[in-house]
Amino acid sequence: MDPSPASAGPRVRPRFDPRFAVGVALILVSIVGVWLVVQAADRSTPVYLARTTLSVGDVVRGGDLTLAHVRLGEVDTRYVTDGGIPDDGLVVTRTVLKGELVPQSAVATDATVNVSPLVLGSTSTLPESVEAGSLIDVWSAQVQEDGTFAPPVVLVAGASVVRVIEQQGLVAAGGQDVEVLVPKGKVASVLAALAAGDAISVVPASGR
Repeated sequence: MDPSPASAGPRVRPRFDPRFAVGVALILVSIVGVWLVVQAADRSTPVYLARTTLSVGDVVRGGDLTLAHVRLGEVDTRYVTDGGIPDDGLVVTRTVLKGELVPQSAVATDATVNVSPLVLGSTSTLPESVEAGSLIDVWSAQVQEDGTFAPPVVLVAGASVVRVIEQQGLVAAGGQDVEVLVPKGKVASVLAALAAGDAISVVPASGR
């Protein structure tokens, strides 16, 4: 006959081994320690950079830019970081080149930008480096009564190029047209120089 339950021996309860608990605790402490070291070493900041060249007057939102994690240290406040773009976007106030981190100083929340687009005819061929997004200086040589020109002076410094206009037709005049964004305070001077027939030249901005 099988022994009845009442005749079975007493059940042996497993004993708690404190060494097991200590081992688990050490593993958890090790994992947390590694995580803290990694977090301390990774001090990168999510910062926006220009996916394409941004021109003055462009309105950009987060989807128009690329978010990159870079180590900036104490200078991270100088750039537009993740969460720093309002719903209505930011207005570009100076040219930001493709791949460049977007500086706080190059954008504004005010939708009104104090520039006007003007098409200028350069009397000389534009350098190959002048293209959309470039910064250029506009030089003007005033025409004299005898038909000669006075020494050239900078009419507008650091203007942003919107586009270079390709010449049409079989006969080239020797120069090129370029559309630039001119500060409104300089528009009258530029228009006066154009109306007077002064010689206008466009060159890459000084120091760039």
